[in-house]
Amino acid sequence: MLVPYEALNQLPAETLENLIKEFLIGQLEDGSFASTGEDSLQTAIAHCRSALSRGELVVEFSEEEESIAIRRKEDIVSTDPAQD
Repeated sequence: MLVPYEALNQLPAETLENLIKEFLIGQLEDGSFASTGEDSLQTAIAHCRSALSRGELVVEFSEEEESIAIRRKEDIVSTDPAQD
């Protein structure tokens, strides 16, 4: 299930920031995000927030796995045949 951007704005700021940081750590591991300096991190967090607001990144919640994660929109596999 995708979490609407408007719902993300209702989360405590620290919760959303931690979710974004978790996403960025994954980007470090695959080489998409190369720096861990505080300025670079704050810039990357701002870019992620912006990408979330534009819908380029989305937050996916999995009841089955009891997990939540930020993903690129194009990486989400639709399970709704009406959207295909």
